[in-house]
Amino acid sequence: MKDTRILNKVGHFLKPARTVPHTSWTARHRWAVTPANFLILFFGLAIFGLGEALLIQSTIGNSPWSVFAQGLSLHTPLTIGESTGLISVTVLLFWWPLKEKPGFGTLANIAVIAIFIQIGVDWIPLIASGFLLQLFYIFIGIGLVGAGSAIYITCGLGPGPRDGLMTSIHKKTGIRISRVRLAIEVTVLIVGKLLGGSLGIGTAMFALFIGNSIATNLNFVTRFSNRSR
Repeated sequence: MKDTRILNKVGHFLKPARTVPHTSWTARHRWAVTPANFLILFFGLAIFGLGEALLIQSTIGNSPWSVFAQGLSLHTPLTIGESTGLISVTVLLFWWPLKEKPGFGTLANIAVIAIFIQIGVDWIPLIASGFLLQLFYIFIGIGLVGAGSAIYITCGLGPGPRDGLMTSIHKKTGIRISRVRLAIEVTVLIVGKLLGGSLGIGTAMFALFIGNSIATNLNFVTRFSNRSR
């Protein structure tokens, strides 16, 4: 009976959120930057970048956009962090014909994630062998990307370039957002692989678990926000 109660509590604690919560630091609009939401946004984007770096350093498969960024870096003088930033800026240009408007968080997303991916790649040891340690990198990386996403989304300062492209195409065409996301990510994945980016079990695990990681972390953020009020 006691074990059942413990399992129920754990299940409730890990229950994914169904919506994006409104928190004490959520901005009134995309340019309503305060010291609090600036710091929270920066923290979320930083751990997102470090999570991506862990996936890269695992050497068993990046997230789709990092497959593309890594592939691009192999054929240009750019580092993987610089490639990530360049791709983000290019994606942002596609917003203009779709009439999507960026926010402060959109621009911060471009800079901070690219910087912290590069910091992570420069400082986190690369694991070329040792499957259990590689899996550890993957799971921690997915957890950090999920936590970072949940934190910066709740700031309400605008979506990242990729999310904004996805939602604006959905609004313009009426195509289901899941299908839009799938089409975009499969495209960049194929291009990235052709350029030599790392595609493997880590990529598959990211695709499988990232949605639940974000939703679970949104639940954590909701609990933290409710306690801090």
